Amino acid sequence: MNFALILFILVVITGIAWVADKLVFAPARRAAGIHRMPLWLEYTASFFPVIFAVFFLRSFLFEPFKIPSGSMIPSLMIGDFILVNKFTYGVRLPVLNQKIIEMNTPQRGDVAVFRYPSDESIDYIKRVIALPGDVVSYQDKRLSLNGQPLAYETKPNFLDPESLSYVKFYRETFPKEFGGYSHQILNHAERPGTIFNPAPHQYSDNCQYTISGVTCTVPPGHYFVMGDNRDNSADSRYWGFVPEANLVGKAFFVWMNLSDLKRIGRFE
Repeated sequence: MNFALILFILVVITGIAWVADKLVFAPARRAAGIHRMPLWLEYTASFFPVIFAVFFLRSFLFEPFKIPSGSMIPSLMIGDFILVNKFTYGVRLPVLNQKIIEMNTPQRGDVAVFRYPSDESIDYIKRVIALPGDVVSYQDKRLSLNGQPLAYETKPNFLDPESLSYVKFYRETFPKEFGGYSHQILNHAERPGTIFNPAPHQYSDNCQYTISGVTCTVPPGHYFVMGDNRDNSADSRYWGFVPEANLVGKAFFVWMNLSDLKRIGRFE
């Protein structure tokens, strides 16, 4: 069951008990000279402030997630516990996910958490590459945006902890007119750039596949996302675009990794 829904139900149940205690049960106890709550009330009303605080923080401010896969290596490692800013892309009603306050929109280079379009019970994390209306091309493992190639700086090979092999390591930079954002990516030299078996989706006609990659025009209200571990990421190249309504928030901080405490801090 959806955790936000569980929290909401708990808030409602404990909230009703808390209000009932303040207005009915507590005055009756005082009149009868009884100082202690009944056990059932103690385990409902007493927990309301804590549950409400958790619900509010998680729904409107910051939500914790754990990185389960290596698709965002080297930026995020398996086992990273991250914080996601829930209000960066607008304030939404919990459970219903209905936006009630407009704020910022995703920018190229943001690391965003979103509900997977093919199964909205699953949360994904990827990097925003292209915005609505952009033409994004991934050919021979190199990106270009609206006809302009991104810049690549070669770095020493990176030891991939999943494959236990050294892979190509680059710093990828957007052109200045597209924000100039820079981040690190991995490429496995032995794997082709071909996108095998892309899944059909609502905007499949917006993408043209070739043996060397894919070129897509991002539809209105959608975003094109990719993992930083380019040859080990199921992303927009394979299953299409992320609708604006599926956005959860912007990831910005690693608050714990039990295997490596040096991971704690902000990331690119």
